[in-house]
Amino acid sequence: MYFDKLVKSSGNYLYLVFRLLIGLVFFLHGSGKLFGWFGGSVVPLAGLFGVAGIIETLAGLGILLGFFTRLAAVGGLAVMIGALIIAHLPQGWNPLQNGGEPATLFLAAFLVLIVYGSGKWSLERVLLKKEHF
Repeated sequence: MYFDKLVKSSGNYLYLVFRLLIGLVFFLHGSGKLFGWFGGSVVPLAGLFGVAGIIETLAGLGILLGFFTRLAAVGGLAVMIGALIIAHLPQGWNPLQNGGEPATLFLAAFLVLIVYGSGKWSLERVLLKKEHF
């Protein structure tokens, strides 16, 4: 009973932390590809990795700031499905062995973000007074 009450009373805060962490880490992945930041290595913009880097950077920022979160999560979901199909599944089905564990976890997180959106606290709500996507 106590745990249920605690979760219900702090759900908005926990979801905010979830959204911030997913957005930040996805932004780190993308900006690493685009700019070599945070230990990443720059990839050519014309290739698939460049497109993925652009989407990861923009989607990460959108999720982090809570601006068009669902739309950003759809973009992230598409990139993660592509990563799994192109880079990881040819190495085998097990994400622990094919290097696809982060992509699989991001995919699951994006599904949650698509369902719940930006949550109670977001830039979209501040600027547009409601969540549009």
